[in-house]
Amino acid sequence: MKYLAFILFTVLTNAAAQLMLKQGMLSLGPLTFTPDTAIARFFQILFNPWVFAGLATFAISMVSHLYVLSKVELSFAYPFLSLAYVAVAVFAYFIFREDLNAWRIAGIGFICVGTVLIAQSGRTTPAEAAAIDTPATKSIHIGSPT
Repeated sequence: MKYLAFILFTVLTNAAAQLMLKQGMLSLGPLTFTPDTAIARFFQILFNPWVFAGLATFAISMVSHLYVLSKVELSFAYPFLSLAYVAVAVFAYFIFREDLNAWRIAGIGFICVGTVLIAQSGRTTPAEAAAIDTPATKSIHIGSPT
């Protein structure tokens, strides 16, 4: 739980990047690609201020995630990224007026419950787990010497 602030920063920057990318693509309007315009369209998209900011925010999110991965177990940190789905759905509802129907709300609820369960599993640090691991419990581990 010590690194929860960094995990949530990763989640929020990831969600913010998605919202910026969406705004950038909306500002460009419907795109068509032909062999003659493909390269020009690529640069038009890449250098759109919203898209560029979204990609930069993704880079910040990735650096934050790499820091988190250096400190906590992947199986603990990675599921928190699902909260980005929640943030994106809620902000998209308010910013872009996207639909937030009962099915999506139910899905968001399941994501939140799952994330809470995973967060509860991370309350024991590896050092605490090693201290709890007594000689009686060591024989339970598969492949450990008895």
